[in-house]
Amino acid sequence: MNNYEIADSFSLLSKLMDIHGENSFKAKSYASTAFAIEKLTTPLSEIPKENIATLKGIGASGAQKIMELLDTGRLKMLEELILNTPKGVIEMLNIKGIGPKKIHTIWKEMEIESIGELLYACKENRLKLYKGFGEKTQQNVIEKIEFYLQNMGSHLYASAEKVEPFIKSFLQKIFGDTGVITTGQLLMQNEIINELEFVIIAEEESIEKSLKQAEGFTLKNKENNFLCYDTPVGIDIKIYPANEQNASRIFLQTSSPVDFMALLDQKGINPEDYNKEAEVLKKEGKAYLPPYLRDNKKAIQYAMEGTLPGYIQQGDVKGIIHCHSNWSDGSNTIEEMAQAAISRGLEYLVISDHSKSAFYAQGLHEDKIKAQHEYIDELNEKLAPFKIFKSIESDILNDGNLDYSPAVLSTFDLVIGSVHSNLKMPEEKAMKRLLTAIENPYTTILGHMTGRLLLSRPGYPVNHHTIIDACAANNVVIELNAHPSRLDIDWRYIEYALEKNVLISIDPDAHVTDGLDDIRYGILVAQKAMLPKEMNLSSYSLARFEAFIAERKKLKNI
Repeated sequence: MNNYEIADSFSLLSKLMDIHGENSFKAKSYASTAFAIEKLTTPLSEIPKENIATLKGIGASGAQKIMELLDTGRLKMLEELILNTPKGVIEMLNIKGIGPKKIHTIWKEMEIESIGELLYACKENRLKLYKGFGEKTQQNVIEKIEFYLQNMGSHLYASAEKVEPFIKSFLQKIFGDTGVITTGQLLMQNEIINELEFVIIAEEESIEKSLKQAEGFTLKNKENNFLCYDTPVGIDIKIYPANEQNASRIFLQTSSPVDFMALLDQKGINPEDYNKEAEVLKKEGKAYLPPYLRDNKKAIQYAMEGTLPGYIQQGDVKGIIHCHSNWSDGSNTIEEMAQAAISRGLEYLVISDHSKSAFYAQGLHEDKIKAQHEYIDELNEKLAPFKIFKSIESDILNDGNLDYSPAVLSTFDLVIGSVHSNLKMPEEKAMKRLLTAIENPYTTILGHMTGRLLLSRPGYPVNHHTIIDACAANNVVIELNAHPSRLDIDWRYIEYALEKNVLISIDPDAHVTDGLDDIRYGILVAQKAMLPKEMNLSSYSLARFEAFIAERKKLKNI
């Protein structure tokens, strides 16, 4: 087991103990152990067992359970608690706004054991009658449950992508290496994946018979042209039976929007030809559109004209903008983050720890900023020609102001302005707050524009076009936050930003060294918008990035 899996076990153990109303001190202790494990940079499996108990925040009891997990992959105490907790009660942990202690009340005092029952009780105004709940909490729980239920069975692209090779490999063992073709939403690089889809060259009856013997695969649904299965890894799969003659057509149909297929038919383009290499299509004066561009109307227009402009590719990023260190809520030192960037062949790193209002993330007060800047100067001498830039992810406060005085803001190379608090805003409030921040001369980049967390919370409402217009007028870059749970700005608005000549910055918002690789997910969705690398700030070379900063400071007279 890796550190994250072990930390998750301790975290769940702590929560279940609170749900059962068991020893509060022990529950807090296991939560602290989970936090300590997450902060470790060395895998527990590589640490001598006799040394685990001496690690900060672990202790003898925690060490014993860690060794049990490392030796067996199981934790008996946790398994017993799971066995004695209704499945629906555990599922309540997915509902934001109700922690384990509130779930204890819901289960033990209200005798509710499922999310559906809880929603019904809320709509009957029963939740607010209990200690610790009120009208606002009840309404919040209703909204969170409804959002959760709408997204059940959905998965982040990053999660689905990790599972796909295992399922495909399993299917290939049954139907042959060339008999299984990945199709659907994953190829279209959608932010949310509802199911993994495969074209399988086999008769429907043969597929059914083979998977009937497969452990964990249960037939859920059967239509004229596909079979849908539950899988043992928690994500549904949809299988399209095919033969050698029609596999190409089925693949195209299942990896393209309906409108795109209708257009091909209208233009008299043969689907079988369309799946061949681009050279075949070039001979016919057409450009090949990969699945992820087939819901982009402008891309389709280009392809029908026989041309397709270049757009950003993996490897086009030259530096990391927006990452955190252990000066605020990151797990690694600035030097470790820099070395991780260097090892990936990058030219620079922008450290943007949280500002002081983000107390929950150990945001930096003025004295820490001064100390951090001195430390960065030392590192830059040591790591040259690689360069670390001084930045901050400044909270956009309720009135739209940034978190520091102009004198402090002027000490940064660039400032990322982001909203982190009071997210429940009507559009009028959200727009006023964002527009005020955009007009601040020190705001270089607008961070994660809507604050959305995919499958967890919707973003606050904004008028994207008005925000983009304001960024154009104030020379502010818009972040495409590449964290797979954010992917914010939504790619569908990037075309308008390009029309207004607004730069996008694909940034990983990394809190650990491995998080630098999340830049990949930002690039995947940016490709759907055909973002040119020249319009991505993090694709700038070090020299060009330095020039950008200097020119902007001169323009803003700061």
